[in-house]
Amino acid sequence: MPKIILLVEDNPDDEELTRMALEQSNIANQLVVAHDGVEALDYLFGTGPFAGQAPPALPTVVLLDLKLPRVDGLEVLQRIRREDRTRRLPVVILTSSKEEQDVLDSYGYGANSYIRKPVEFDKFFEATRQLGLYWLVLNEAPPREHH
Repeated sequence: MPKIILLVEDNPDDEELTRMALEQSNIANQLVVAHDGVEALDYLFGTGPFAGQAPPALPTVVLLDLKLPRVDGLEVLQRIRREDRTRRLPVVILTSSKEEQDVLDSYGYGANSYIRKPVEFDKFFEATRQLGLYWLVLNEAPPREHH
C-alpha cells in the first residue's frame, strides 16, 4: 500500500515549502493537498467530489493547519476522531498559531503532535524532513480495521 501524506494547508507558500522539503529529503510518498477543511473532509470521508467513488486510501499521516477557510483545523480534527474509519489516523498539527488555547484544544481533541511552523526556511525544511522520517519510516501505525 502506498503511504499517502494528506497536507491540509491553505497557504500556497507553505504548501510549496512542504513539498520541496519532502522531495529533497527523498520522501517520495504521494502528497495529497487539501486547501481547506471541507476539501480535507471530502477526501477522508468520500463526500463532495469524492462521492460515489471507492473510499480513498487513508493517509499514513495528516499534516493539518489550524487556520483554514470554510472549516477550521480543530473541527477537521474532531470529525476525524469521531469516525471509526479515521479515529486512529495520526494527525500532526502544523500551524503558525502561538495561542496556548490552540495547543490545549488540539491535544484535547486527539492530535498526535503539535508543531509550530518555524519561519526560517532551513528550520521549516528540517522540521518537515524529521516529520516525514518519523511518521512514514519509524512510527508503527495501528493495524487497519476491516469493517
